[in-house]
Amino acid sequence: MTYNSILVERDAPVATITMNRPEKRNALASEMMRELIDALRALSAEKDVRAIILAANGPAFSAGHDLRELVDGDINQYRAVFDLCVELMNTIQAIPQPVIARVQKIATAAGCQLVATCDLAIAAEEATFGTPGVKIGLFCTTPMVALSRAIGRKRALQMLMTGKLISAETAAEWGLINAVVPAGELESAARELALSIATASSLTVALGKQAFYSQIDLDQPKAYAYAKEVMSMNAMAVDAQEGMCAFLEKRQPAWVGK
Repeated sequence: MTYNSILVERDAPVATITMNRPEKRNALASEMMRELIDALRALSAEKDVRAIILAANGPAFSAGHDLRELVDGDINQYRAVFDLCVELMNTIQAIPQPVIARVQKIATAAGCQLVATCDLAIAAEEATFGTPGVKIGLFCTTPMVALSRAIGRKRALQMLMTGKLISAETAAEWGLINAVVPAGELESAARELALSIATASSLTVALGKQAFYSQIDLDQPKAYAYAKEVMSMNAMAVDAQEGMCAFLEKRQPAWVGK
């Protein structure tokens, strides 16, 4: 598929999706969200893609929703926009490959939600994060879902209620992102993280990612009940048997993805 708002590059075992509307600060217009969903689903089916980096061109990672789509509309139009946003966020966490946000600049509102939703995130030192919807009368309610799960109640409410930006260092301290690096090292750091994941069995990573999101909101007894069944099934996989034998035999495993 040819895209208007994003670029897709494959450099196996890593693929990179780059939001490419710098003149619009990579606002998540409906077209861009549809293209991101399509690209993520297409890459999810490619066996040689073991990790996906989500990046952006220009002065912003993403400024959130395109507000022009939220002015003078009706309730059904607004629902359609937010339905699409939810579909995008769910797609990121549903595909088998880990998705790593590579944040070069500011990420606000739904752009901050995008970072919080990605499985992992690395940011440049000058990156900032915020949910400033309260300042324009539109509380960042859908970003709140991902944000509160990433950084907890008090910190999320501070961001949501004040609308103030936080620095990359604070974002790392709060758990919104994994690491902060100099801007010149951002691309290599994100790829290094992706490659470190790609050395593992693709089956094991996919199974683990699905299990993580399935158990995270369960109470502890239910989480353990679920997790032990997943781990028991995982132990029967060809890759699990190969990996354990390779460890015991002090050799490198040969993954087959089964």
